[in-house]
Amino acid sequence: MSKKIRTLFALVFSLILLVSITPIRANAAESDFQVDAKAAISVDYETGKILYNQNADTPLGIASITKIIGLYLVEEQVKEGKLAWDDTVEISDYAEELSVTPDLSNVPLHKENQYTVKELFDSAVIQSANASMVALAEKISGSESKFVDLMKEKLKSWGITDAVLVNASGLNNSYLGEHLYPGSSADAENTLSAKDVAIVARHLLIDFPDFLEVSKTTTKMFGENTQSPVEMVNWNWMLPGFINAKEGVDGLKTGTTELAGACFVGTMEKDGRRVITVVLNVAGHEENPSVRFIETGKLMDYSFENWSLEEVSTADATIPDQKTIAVTDGKELKAPIVLKDSVKAWVRKDMDQTQTTIQPTFDKKLVDKETITAPVAKDQTIGTATLQLTQDTLGYLDDAQLPTTDIIVNSNVEKANFFVLTGRKIATFFSNLF
Repeated sequence: MSKKIRTLFALVFSLILLVSITPIRANAAESDFQVDAKAAISVDYETGKILYNQNADTPLGIASITKIIGLYLVEEQVKEGKLAWDDTVEISDYAEELSVTPDLSNVPLHKENQYTVKELFDSAVIQSANASMVALAEKISGSESKFVDLMKEKLKSWGITDAVLVNASGLNNSYLGEHLYPGSSADAENTLSAKDVAIVARHLLIDFPDFLEVSKTTTKMFGENTQSPVEMVNWNWMLPGFINAKEGVDGLKTGTTELAGACFVGTMEKDGRRVITVVLNVAGHEENPSVRFIETGKLMDYSFENWSLEEVSTADATIPDQKTIAVTDGKELKAPIVLKDSVKAWVRKDMDQTQTTIQPTFDKKLVDKETITAPVAKDQTIGTATLQLTQDTLGYLDDAQLPTTDIIVNSNVEKANFFVLTGRKIATFFSNLF
């Protein structure tokens, strides 16, 4: 959809629907909750706990959501001292021509002007300026294609292996003329799963929380000292003052192409908790450009109303099927083992938090073939155990984030004396003979 048409839609809906549209909230009691999109996911920002998953593992078009990958790399370059926010960026013929291509989200770029990294960064976030993303890519890597290679490497480092990236902006390749990624087709687009988008967004916010200062900016001037100054207006209509405003929302990035449909990766903070949501290819966008934000609002409400972080009591609890551990050379041949502390776990309203699955992992330096050598001290840590609610099949973005507690020995076991050890060896010798 063109920039002009989207702006017109925004004005029309602001005037006509502002007083008539009320936020659609998810019924907390609904067990069949769904988002009207091809894919959706909601995750807890801090732990990566998945709170909702709807076809979130299937790669789909992501359009301009692509930019958060490249913007992460810009932030990383600045952090590492390879780039500075006030560095100037040379505008290539390619970036200049792309910046004035009709029907695309952009700010006008002119070769004779100077733009800083920060100006282009902000325009890529707020205005979703495609040419600004190209200019930043060329600044960092010399070409957009080489920058795409960096984007791919970064995704692989996060365990994302099924992504298809052909450009830095998220546009369909048909807009890029001869500037195509090697081996990509003339109409190719970037694809990623909703889950992978959530992984990218979480890395971005954890590593560079300052990004939110830009993503929550509603309007800002670009190119004030150039021949083409323009007021940028954020495409995120969930920010304060917009038609779909929702308290606590401060990001993150929209995306729209014919292939991808209407997409949005959002984030919201409430009562000290932050969730990240992704909706891809939301239905009904042609008739109502607010639908991606309406569906996101429903998903955010569902996440906050149905899930809570609860203390699950595991202190002194035993591990199923392993209440003791064998002790070599001990006065006693076995010692009881228990879980040290309670853990906090995400619990959905309809889940029984007393039903848990515990997975032990013993310290190989202390435990050999599920046997520990005496002497053993009470409360000695011999491993860790992860805990998951048995009814929870959603998991985490990264299993390393599962709630964990120590496994400890629950009694002292002294080393047996020489005569006892000798007697055991003799007994073992004769038992092996017969």
